[in-house]
Amino acid sequence: MWKIALGFAVFAGLALFILSKGGDIDMSGEKHGADADHAPAAAVAASAPAPLAAVPASAASK
Repeated sequence: MWKIALGFAVFAGLALFILSKGGDIDMSGEKHGADADHAPAAAVAASAPAPLAAVPASAASK
């Protein structure tokens, strides 16, 4: 039983250490309203993959 408690304490300490070194980590959950950070629509559209080009007629006839 003491091994479980020791393992939990070590794991919890490691998790707290990693989270403290992570920088700006927001653990408050989902945000709605004015607090939410949304990407502009132009940036979202620019990051979408380009549609496939039409296959040339010479390649399609082979």
